[in-house]
Amino acid sequence: MSAMNPSDKIPPSLSYLTAGVDIKAGDDASQRAFMTARRTYRPEIVEQAGVVLFDARFQGYKEPMLLGGSDGVGTKLKIAFMTGRHNTVGIDLVAMCVNDLARRGAEPLVFLPYFATGKLDPEVAGQVAEGVAEGCRQANCSIIGGETAEMPGFYAEGEYDMAGSAFGVVERAKLITGEAIQSDDVILGLASSGLHSNGYSLARRALFSRYQLEDSPSILKGRTLAEVLLTPTRIYVKAVLAAVAANAPLHGLAHITGSGFGKLQKIIPAGLLAKIDYGSWEPTPIFDLIQATGNIPNEEMYKTFNMGIGFAAVVPPTEADSVAQIFESAGETVYQIGVVG
Repeated sequence: MSAMNPSDKIPPSLSYLTAGVDIKAGDDASQRAFMTARRTYRPEIVEQAGVVLFDARFQGYKEPMLLGGSDGVGTKLKIAFMTGRHNTVGIDLVAMCVNDLARRGAEPLVFLPYFATGKLDPEVAGQVAEGVAEGCRQANCSIIGGETAEMPGFYAEGEYDMAGSAFGVVERAKLITGEAIQSDDVILGLASSGLHSNGYSLARRALFSRYQLEDSPSILKGRTLAEVLLTPTRIYVKAVLAAVAANAPLHGLAHITGSGFGKLQKIIPAGLLAKIDYGSWEPTPIFDLIQATGNIPNEEMYKTFNMGIGFAAVVPPTEADSVAQIFESAGETVYQIGVVG
């Protein structure tokens, strides 16, 4: 290595801060997220010398089996960036993970969020953390860790990404796989709250060709496009666990997300089909708006979006009414949307 010529200009002193990483801001955001997470603690949570632990004796379970799942929010985050509203996407993050556990009959226990951005804005990170905590409260699971990462130059200004992992437990004898599904079983559909967290690339392409986020098309009945598009994903955990606790004959469960109603067909055993009566419920108005503005065929709509049904249960025909009543008692709107044949 050659020596520096005395006439060479001495470069300025560098630090992690001048490189774009503010450790103090990261620590402050992490502390705020930690205090928010404390509000989600179940009785099994133990704090010991700064370590958050889960008492895994699984009281009440004979043969507890652990399940896990990870997911993200996808391009719905673009709507949060455009509006500056970040307090609901955390609910979406939790919902996408815990609903996947619920489709196996599992009880969510713990959640681990990951938040990454180019330049950390503590207020934005705080809003996201509040949303994650609210989702965990709805699902009755605890935040026991996570990560906040600041990566200069990696993300566009004002943008971030997030992912999460949920872990839960199911009684081995009550694991729901879809293997029990039989011909003539009834398909119950649980209403969605809107788009949930899927299909936003197509939705944005269609809607933004004609509308702005603060527009209120008449079909939305006074709500702005931003409000509707940021409606959080519905969490179905409470309803599913109520049915499991009641020993309801749940032959199969499906979380209607990416690929739309293809998710339902994936749990149907070979040789059988999910025969959906698409006239048995009224799609949420946002889907009509997307279809009309984007000139999208019906087939494309139903294989991309949930179309107003966010979760489905396959049950014996003789038990359809009683299972529907359990779901309704837990706060869900339920439709008989088809049969297996």
